[in-house]
Parts: sequence; structure tokens; C-alpha cells
Amino acid sequence: MLAVTRKAKIKDIILEKKSVTVTELSKIFSVTEETIRRDLKQLEDDGFLTRTYGGAFIQDGVENNVELTIRETAYMESKKAIAKKCLSLIHNGDSIFLDASTTALQIARELQGMRLTVVTNSLLIINELQDKEDIRLITLGGSYAPRDKAFVGNTAIRNLESFYLDKTFMSCRSVSMEHGITDSNESIAAIRQTLLTRSNHIYLVADHSKFNKTSFITISGFDAITGLITDKNLDSQWTEYLTKYNVALYEAIDA
Repeated sequence: MLAVTRKAKIKDIILEKKSVTVTELSKIFSVTEETIRRDLKQLEDDGFLTRTYGGAFIQDGVENNVELTIRETAYMESKKAIAKKCLSLIHNGDSIFLDASTTALQIARELQGMRLTVVTNSLLIINELQDKEDIRLITLGGSYAPRDKAFVGNTAIRNLESFYLDKTFMSCRSVSMEHGITDSNESIAAIRQTLLTRSNHIYLVADHSKFNKTSFITISGFDAITGLITDKNLDSQWTEYLTKYNVALYEAIDA
């Protein structure tokens, strides 16, 4: 198969699936992983996709539920910066919720030597915090979603409804002024919708790639949010919009 034909087919696959792994494409086209990496690099140079360690993804499409293993290495420096900024909002003695997002996982990795209660539905965060003696770790249980490495479903929601927390740190798939905070995964969105009523303060963590886009399911408007932590300076239109809804803005670029 000609390289140009293979790249066209890769584009078709990623337009449908929204994310792919190098190993997956190597098997589909019976070529080496190095060949696929070169194809993905060229497609990234063309502005079609974003590469991550082991794969690639695109932001387009309202039903864009990128697999966690792909998301985990995307915009890593942005997520680390956001996590460090979040530390200024977390204090010893707090009860906090960290959702099943890759940004919340970075927050968990920053919780060194803090005395906290942490509630989560993320298997990765459970694994990260399980040996931290100063952290009281509470898990939601429920149905396990391997693609997201998260516990979801009715049992998880019922368990969540038995807690009330000081602060919640949650992410989303997209944010826009027109459609608010949206997601592409119904079961993950249901957890986030429930969180809005279970915490004194709701902090939305969102890197720059999520802005001015809309996904499949509405989580909420910005009137439900205490603060927004992001990694880039927002323009005046966004800052005025957030001020209108009394949402505090924390820009990690200043961290």
C-alpha cells in the first residue's frame, strides 16, 4: 500500500474512533510501528491530529471519548501546571473529590505530606494514594469501566450521594460560553453531574485544548462552578464571562 493511501485510511479511522494507538495501526496495515509513527508525525505536522506517547487523537466531534491511555500522556506539562496551581486551594483537613480524569490524577500526585480525606472513582488515583498514610482514601465502588479506569453507574452514584465534601476537582471534555461544560461519556458525565450537589466548592480543571468546543452531554452551566483552573491566560471575553457567573479564575501559567 502506498504511504499516501495508508495515511488517508488512518485519517478515516481516527475520524471515526477519535483516538488510535500505534500498535493498533501497525497491525491493521501490517507495517512496523516506526512506519506508523512517521505517518502520525506527518499528519500532526499537517494539523490533523495530536500525537501522544503510543498513539494519537483528535479533538473534533461531540461524541469524542478518547481512551484514557491516550489522554494520559496528552498535554502533560499543562496538566502538571494545573495540578500545582490546585495545591493553593487544598488545605490540611479538607475532604476533597478527585474525579476520573488525567488532570485529577496529576493533582493526586502532588498531594505529598497532606492530611486529607480523598474520595474518588478513579482506579489510577486509588493506586496512586493507596500507600499515603496521611490520606484517608474513600472509593465509590460501582461498575468498572476499563476504557476510563473508573467506577461508574448507579451504585457509584448512590454511594457518592452519601458524602458531602469541602471541595471537588473535576474535569470535562469541552467548555464553551454557548453550551457550558460538556462531556462525551454518559457514565462519567453522570458522576460529574452528581458532584455538583455534593460539595461546598466545585473547581473545574481544564487545559487549553478543551476551550470553545462542545461535546455530546451537558454537565452544567458555569453558575454551578466556584472556580476554573487552566494552563493559559484566557482572553478578555472569557474573563468577562466568568466574572458574570462569579467564577474565580486561576491561571496556572502564573504558578
